[in-house]
Amino acid sequence: MSIADNARKILAELPASVTLVAAAKGRSVREIEEAVSAGVEVIGENYVQEAAFHRAVLGGSVRWHCIGHLQRNKARQAVDVFEMVQTLDSVRLAEALSGVCVRRGMSLPVLVEINSGREPHKSGIFPEDAEDFLRAVCGLPGLTIEGLMTMGPLTDDAEGARPYFALTADLFRRFSRLSLPGLQMKHLSMGMSGSWKVAVEEGATMVRIGTALFGPRQSPGKEDE
Repeated sequence: MSIADNARKILAELPASVTLVAAAKGRSVREIEEAVSAGVEVIGENYVQEAAFHRAVLGGSVRWHCIGHLQRNKARQAVDVFEMVQTLDSVRLAEALSGVCVRRGMSLPVLVEINSGREPHKSGIFPEDAEDFLRAVCGLPGLTIEGLMTMGPLTDDAEGARPYFALTADLFRRFSRLSLPGLQMKHLSMGMSGSWKVAVEEGATMVRIGTALFGPRQSPGKEDE
């Protein structure tokens, strides 16, 4: 099947309340264009420079989300390129993004990345630290905290991801009851090519799909969404 066929199939299977984020790491402009032509409206990028190049060519007809680890020194470029950062994982990064947004008189939606598997080699906030983290970053000017994102440990079994999605969904529901400045719990981003259906069952409102949409890359990364 073509990329356009894959996109139409996935979009048809997704509930209307769930957004498809096309995970475009390492993809060509042509590949992304084909997905967009079939109805994809959000492109997820891991790297600021790659996203900047793609956006310069394709323009603002779609929305651009950061779905990879974002270094603090890339905050200015990230604000230039992305409509949302899904991977907020430190107070220092939040402060850097806030500073850029304040200087520009704008607001940036962000999601807090939850390290639901408590994997020490991965970025993200451990579940037990997430509420304290929210309290530390909510209210920073120029940022709106709009939900949570998680990946979970990589597994060949979609059901193996369910506990991590369920844990993150529980946090999402709990934090939705908090009254904190700048907190608007709207989005729960979780699920990738092999696990998105389970993620939707557990309450995902965004799924980040790469391989099932674009096909395998010639040189796949360690974490191919």
